[in-house]
Amino acid sequence: MKTSKILLILFLIMAQISFGQTSGVKEILGQVFEQSSSVEGVNIINNNTQITAVTDENGMFSIVVKEGDVLVFSSVNLEPLKLRITAENLTSSVIQIKMTAKQIELKEVVVNDNAGITAENLGIVPHGQKTYTPAERKLYTAKSTSIDKIINGISGRTAMLKKEVKVEKKEMLFRKLEYLFDDNYYTERLRISLEDIKGFQLYCVEDSEFAVSLNSKNKTMSMFLITELARKYLKILENEK
Repeated sequence: MKTSKILLILFLIMAQISFGQTSGVKEILGQVFEQSSSVEGVNIINNNTQITAVTDENGMFSIVVKEGDVLVFSSVNLEPLKLRITAENLTSSVIQIKMTAKQIELKEVVVNDNAGITAENLGIVPHGQKTYTPAERKLYTAKSTSIDKIINGISGRTAMLKKEVKVEKKEMLFRKLEYLFDDNYYTERLRISLEDIKGFQLYCVEDSEFAVSLNSKNKTMSMFLITELARKYLKILENEK
């Protein structure tokens, strides 16, 4: 009988502890602004629980918190921001977060006598003339005259050169992606293992929307898109097991 009472008391104590740990936990909604514009692609992390979130195209996010937790907001072009969750935050329908743009300090530039001298400035080529990559130049030459078009079309050289252009563009995108994020971003933020990073990068550059964000140098959009691509890629890897 005494043993049963002791076990009952221990059970009640554990239940109270468990309730104390989970009470007050709530999923909150928020929206991030920079001046009057909502901001997409802002990373949010709960410093206490390590739960993360990312703002959508309207600057909206949701994350699980409790009173006293500290949220850290970060983005490439914005100053980092910390917010300690209060009881008032937990009762708000939507928390508005105001972030500020980073002040970019320009480094001193040394200009030599030849700076600014280009083929366009010298009048050798017209201003704004399209520049070609090596593969694009080969393709342009193969189609420069009607005879070239016919001969290269029959021989299959034009089709081969078109493939070279596509491969070259994919390689350029791949190099941009390698420069944009380091390995820690893939392993810690996206949960991509080190041995799967290269495969995931190739998967990303095949996505047309992501390729546009890379070419336009829109890192915020790239960060938003790569998060969803990582989720899909991990699902593919899981299905292959």
